[in-house]
Amino acid sequence: MKRMLSVQDLARDERFERIKIEDVVFDPRNAVLPEDKNRNGFKVTDPESPDAVRQLMHGIFVGEIQALEGAGRTCYDFDTGPGADEVPFELKLDMARQCWDESRHVEISVKLAEHMGSAIGEFAEQTMLFEAACSADPVFRLCGVNRALEGLAIDVFNTMREFGDLTSDPVLFFSEDWMLADEVTHVKMGSDWLRRLTEHDPERRNRALEFQRTVDKIFSLGGFRGESDENPVHLARKFRRMAGFDEAEMDELVEISKQAQADAEAMATAAAEGGGAYGA
Repeated sequence: MKRMLSVQDLARDERFERIKIEDVVFDPRNAVLPEDKNRNGFKVTDPESPDAVRQLMHGIFVGEIQALEGAGRTCYDFDTGPGADEVPFELKLDMARQCWDESRHVEISVKLAEHMGSAIGEFAEQTMLFEAACSADPVFRLCGVNRALEGLAIDVFNTMREFGDLTSDPVLFFSEDWMLADEVTHVKMGSDWLRRLTEHDPERRNRALEFQRTVDKIFSLGGFRGESDENPVHLARKFRRMAGFDEAEMDELVEISKQAQADAEAMATAAAEGGGAYGA
């Protein structure tokens, strides 16, 4: 079997439509101008909230598939050993456990999509999560996937759980609560292994954390995640602490999210004034 698969190697059937993350970030239809800050598709009072939540549910579904693929690749791509291009056997066991969790999350997400009136393929799939799992350095994978993207999953699942509570939807609430517990475990595994594998190599740790910051900024999606009322998804500090994040890391993530939002607002304003798309 081939090692180090690329995004192009992922198997999908005809129901899936793929889109680049840049197309999502720079699509002017997703722009939030300063005067639109009070709009929030995840507030139950917003008439767009049902569609916004269905779209997010589909994004969670494809993300769970890619998380399963990424954890499985980490089990297979690296030999067991102490070298920088190897991983301890115990790490493979953790990744195998994560594969089991992610496979359950895929099944739950399919059922939730049906419950919410959606279907596989109604929305496009972007593959940034799997791309973060393609690094030749396993520590980068742990930071990009387990700490950055699974960390985002903590924030998203907590938000979706609260939405289920506010809309009196026990199926959504229970499902998100169940998956949230798993995500805390996945992020905690990433935090623990990051520290163990780089205990005597601070330079490698710093490079991996810088990669994590890059992924975090991309997935802040111009204000998608933050701590203000206009941010649809809020940082779940309680659960991130349980997953191995300290206060300084979470404060830094808030600043990264603010910068991503400011950048997006500047591009949206420029696009609106120019009458065209971002970058025109």
